[in-house]
Amino acid sequence: MNSSSTARDNTTQFLNKEYLANYPYKSVRFLETISPAQAADLLAHQPAQIIINLWRYIPAGVSENIFTALPEELAVDVLVGLDSHIAVSLLSRLPTPSLNSIMEVLKQSHADLANEYSELLVYPDDTAARMMTAGIVSFYSDTDVKTALRKLRQRSSKAEEVIYVIDDQQALLGEVSLSELVISPLDQELITLAKPVKSVFSALDSKDMVIERFEGQRSSAIPVLDAHDQLIGAIRFFDIYQSTKEDLASDIQTMVGVSKEERALSSSFFAVKKRLPWLQINLLTAFAAAAVVGAFEGLISEITALAILLPVAAGQSGNAGAQALAVTMRGLTLREITTRHWAKVMTKELVAGLLNGVAIAITCSIAVYFWSDSVGLALVIALAMVSSLAIACTAGAIVPIALKKFGMDPAQSSSIVLTTITDIAGFMSFLGIALLLSDMLPRG
Repeated sequence: MNSSSTARDNTTQFLNKEYLANYPYKSVRFLETISPAQAADLLAHQPAQIIINLWRYIPAGVSENIFTALPEELAVDVLVGLDSHIAVSLLSRLPTPSLNSIMEVLKQSHADLANEYSELLVYPDDTAARMMTAGIVSFYSDTDVKTALRKLRQRSSKAEEVIYVIDDQQALLGEVSLSELVISPLDQELITLAKPVKSVFSALDSKDMVIERFEGQRSSAIPVLDAHDQLIGAIRFFDIYQSTKEDLASDIQTMVGVSKEERALSSSFFAVKKRLPWLQINLLTAFAAAAVVGAFEGLISEITALAILLPVAAGQSGNAGAQALAVTMRGLTLREITTRHWAKVMTKELVAGLLNGVAIAITCSIAVYFWSDSVGLALVIALAMVSSLAIACTAGAIVPIALKKFGMDPAQSSSIVLTTITDIAGFMSFLGIALLLSDMLPRG
């Protein structure tokens, strides 16, 4: 009886092995119908080469769950035998604890391969692969809704809003929203629900391209493909929102000479080390503005009212420039504009500066007239407001664009450069016009 049972088990194992070897695609379709633990248990009794041949047919969302359930030694053997791009794609979807564990085991027997995979897992900064989520779900095109929903329920993690449909070579065919999946007939195949994928990213596409594409597509998620056109992840709109929010936050810091690395609870010494160089630079620019005022020292001593109104002229131009700078920096960060839009942005800010200048000039000149009872002083402050706001707004638009064009970080130094320009523009406009109209100004 025991010999008969042993023979039956041997025959079953042989048939399993033959079927898995000769019909890998059909075998994978069966493995999809059982739990990852059951699939791993079945594969654990097979030679590593059989599993390796199967693996290229196992879709994302299923393969990593089965892999983590395999014995570690067998899992390492499978990794060693897989093509590198399939292995790296698989490893990128593993939970961090599982990834660290399997890489430690791999290092012990195949240190060179472990180092190679570790390098391949780290994509360059500011690329699509660094922004994507690897926790995607894909199904074969002939999978029905009932099977897809059952597999989604078996997942330990929350399903994404979009699932992907692939062919038997794992080429991307389309996408199905989760909301549409749950209301569809259970016997309907996914291929009949799938909508064409409007856009895809390559793993090494730049961050700028990713944000620009999302701005045009308005998609909830866009898939990411590797160099072999295999699906390796997806970038969600939420990921883009988070990225641009972080960029804007860091730009706000750097615009005023604060390091991106500094946090609210950073040490005082760290804060001083990062801020002091920019404060020193700002001091030099302040002396440049002071030199402009010094050039009109005689005029100011003769007409003391100018000294009282000087901060008004400089303050208004500074505020106007800061407004233009903030809008332009936001446009550059969100990729609403590029450096080629410089003329359009400059013209818009110039017109805005002139119109705001006229409005502010009317208000300010009336106030100055009632204060000083001098038409000349009111006229000087009015003309100074128009000219200084026009210059400041134009500079607020051009400075960050010019810095970016020359390969510099516009967020890092735009504010300091702009402050210098607006201070000098405000002082020069006010005092220069005052000098021209000095005969109309009250002495003393």
